[in-house]
Amino acid sequence: MIALACDHTGLELKEEIKSLLDEMHLEYKDFGTNTHESCDYPIYGSRAARAVVSGECDRGILICGTGVGIGIAASKVKGTRVCTCSDVYTATLSKRHNNSNILTFGARVIGVDLAKMIARAWLEEPFEGGGRHQRRIDLITAIENGEVL
Repeated sequence: MIALACDHTGLELKEEIKSLLDEMHLEYKDFGTNTHESCDYPIYGSRAARAVVSGECDRGILICGTGVGIGIAASKVKGTRVCTCSDVYTATLSKRHNNSNILTFGARVIGVDLAKMIARAWLEEPFEGGGRHQRRIDLITAIENGEVL
């Protein structure tokens, strides 16, 4: 299941991502917002991030104006590996090498078609696992746990 969240600027793009997920036969849970009324992205980003980390959802796609703010908010939830990106290559490698579990992008930065291409690539890309990639994820986790490297 994919966790979805956005602020008021990302509402239309979130609906487009829902149609992509429907097309891909992937289930999703919408953590809001569902209105054009100005709102605070950290609320929605953190709700979706907690769902990913808890295992309620497998991954998350979050949207705000730039993707940065909601990504920063989501990254504060321990256990997230957030990728904010505006291109397919970054999304692909964030999954392949970093096993990112949350993708963010900006509704004011990219268009619908590019957002769908990024999301599709990220959702379909497997984690290479093992070796140097897992070792680096383990190091990131150690930092997150307060260990000094």
